[in-house]
Amino acid sequence: MAKSTLGFVTVFFQKINDSEVILMEIIIQQLINGLFLGSIYALMALGYTMVYGIIKLINFAHGEIYMIGSFIGYFLIHQFNDWGIFPNGWGFFVAMIVSMIVSAALGVIIEILAYRPLRGATRISALITAIGVSYLLQNLMIYFFSPDTRPFPQAIERKLYTFSGISVSNIQLLILFVSVSLMLLLQIIVKGTKMGKAMRAVSVDPDAAQLMGINVNRTISFTFALGSALAAAGGMLIGLYYNSIDPMMGVAPGLKSFVAAVLGGIGIIPGAALGGFVIGLIETLSTAVGFSDYKDALVYGVLIVILIIRPAGILGKNVKEKV
Repeated sequence: MAKSTLGFVTVFFQKINDSEVILMEIIIQQLINGLFLGSIYALMALGYTMVYGIIKLINFAHGEIYMIGSFIGYFLIHQFNDWGIFPNGWGFFVAMIVSMIVSAALGVIIEILAYRPLRGATRISALITAIGVSYLLQNLMIYFFSPDTRPFPQAIERKLYTFSGISVSNIQLLILFVSVSLMLLLQIIVKGTKMGKAMRAVSVDPDAAQLMGINVNRTISFTFALGSALAAAGGMLIGLYYNSIDPMMGVAPGLKSFVAAVLGGIGIIPGAALGGFVIGLIETLSTAVGFSDYKDALVYGVLIVILIIRPAGILGKNVKEKV
């Protein structure tokens, strides 16, 4: 009797230990997934925060640049396949570079045509214009390419690596590597180049920067180009990861990336990156614990709580705005 009781207790605690190990593996897996998803949000949030930091504009058309970047990559990869050039995944990287360049040009065109004429107007006018540009780009893409979802070409063969029950694909590793590399490159540009110094000067005082000989218009256009290029890279990476794109794909990620920028501290580049990773982790962890239907509510709930505690964001400083 004693032996059977002891055996039962041993089996019981063994099952508990096994359950704890499985739960820990699930949590670690979701944390890793959150890093990969968060890196995409971080790339997009950087575009929001750079533009806001310089001209105090929330560019709601940023999500549509992300979407257009993925479509450019989609058509280029198909064309490369038809021509039989850039095999073994190189077509994806060439398409990404071209997509970033074209999207950067598109961002500059939008800035010149839509935002520059309103630079002296009220902020609400610029905000409404940004929303209008967003809807215009959405509807143009739907008109010319239909609202249907398209399968993104798998230019890179997917491989899965498993370590102690934790699975990571080569696509996820690629996303993290490209995202972190682009963030580091952006930091080098902002901190170590002449144009980066001009960006920082314009963000502090545009009038004083102009008096010092800085071309404010060119600096602002360069900022839009940088942000648009990062958004295009994010669009291509997410297309490769989820294997699908559509003209409305930029709406939800665009809004969440704006939330990430606010969460980390709008106008602060490291804060935008941090906010992106936080949003990604919240989404994946909420899915892991069975709240996938409410993950958006959890994201905005965390945003509200953090802004109550720190109104300027995680890395932001409380500065009274001049009116």
